[in-house]
Amino acid sequence: MRGWNHEPYIGAGEFYLEYGSFDVALTMPASYIVSATGELRNPEQVLTAAQRSRLALARQSDTAIAIITRDEAGHPARTRPGTTPFTWHYTASNVRDFAWAAAPNWQWGASNLDGIRIETLYRSSADKWTEAHRMARGAIKHFSEQWYRYPYSHATTVEGPVGGMEYPMLTFVSNNTTREIQQWALAHEFGHEWFPMIVGSNERLYPWMDEGFNTFIDLDNAASYFKGSAYGDTINANPLHMSLEHTKPGEEQPLITNPTEVRDLMWVGYQKPALMLQTLRNEVLGKERFDAAFREYIRTWAYKHPTPADFFRVMRDQSGMDLDWFWRGWVYTTARLDQAVDSVTVDTSGHASVHLVNRGAMVMPAELRITYDDGSRDTVRLPVEMWNLGQRFAYRVPARKSVRSVEVDPRHVLPDIDRTNNVWPLR
Repeated sequence: MRGWNHEPYIGAGEFYLEYGSFDVALTMPASYIVSATGELRNPEQVLTAAQRSRLALARQSDTAIAIITRDEAGHPARTRPGTTPFTWHYTASNVRDFAWAAAPNWQWGASNLDGIRIETLYRSSADKWTEAHRMARGAIKHFSEQWYRYPYSHATTVEGPVGGMEYPMLTFVSNNTTREIQQWALAHEFGHEWFPMIVGSNERLYPWMDEGFNTFIDLDNAASYFKGSAYGDTINANPLHMSLEHTKPGEEQPLITNPTEVRDLMWVGYQKPALMLQTLRNEVLGKERFDAAFREYIRTWAYKHPTPADFFRVMRDQSGMDLDWFWRGWVYTTARLDQAVDSVTVDTSGHASVHLVNRGAMVMPAELRITYDDGSRDTVRLPVEMWNLGQRFAYRVPARKSVRSVEVDPRHVLPDIDRTNNVWPLR
């Protein structure tokens, strides 16, 4: 599509690779356990009989089976089949990268999730990893059921020296300070198995199609995982609350900005694209239509390399809605939203008209909550097409009732930069 991939690797945009097959031999000191992308081809040579037996049990178990127990970890005489170096042989097909991890002191747990082997490997001192297996199962299950079935034979997460990093079938996550942060980090790295391991978007050019899409699916997963808990009841699984801080005029950059020039990667690469997809799902298309389109995007572009235009095309074709106006505001510009209720007038027939103004450059549908003098209320949703003829629109209230107040965006779900003008009469 673009010839050779020669964009520099500077950290802001991560790896971009072609899909291929790997056949790897890793020779390690005898005391080390190895985990890697792909399938281990010589378990009888590098694992003990007890470990192979436990792995067989794990393939039938929906709870974690200890392949290496806490008491065994760090004791090679109990965990290794010999004392000379071992060569571990792995093969993997149709993956865009290969990674491996090795340590002499891991606990190792494994279980089965609908034919997928879930594995966790960590040191006994990693206290926040005690729930890691349940978190791993929850993430893979949620993403598979909600978006696209996990296609690989195993999903393995390893306690690593970095906050988080992802590779096909293998992720690295540190021992975090709280249970909640541990879940966010672990699930986020597993989310990368969908973006960009399955859908091979170009992270060097479009990190928002990788980190942003992943953050979007993470938010829904976290809300599901913590549902019913004290944390779950208070979690703000929506980046909307970050909007004002990161969208100051002259400072914000469009999502389409080359990552080598991005100053606020957490917003441009992660949170704003996640907010964009949440808004498209909840306030424009609706969950049913959005979810069907997003699933089709993943299915269509699995093991391929989509551009932004490819994503936009699938969402348009599957939803049946022209979304150019949406992408223009969210991706290609730093347009800001400022919907306002300018006034309410009453004509000679007794009908009230609500006069709306779009004071920003971004256009969005509008929701009105109209409260009448008798205490009753109406909620009205107005389509984005109302702005086709300009920045002003008058909505004629069908009921012949005296209007007490009007509020636009009463649920506070849009990134409106000035809520003081959202209410009439002004407070």
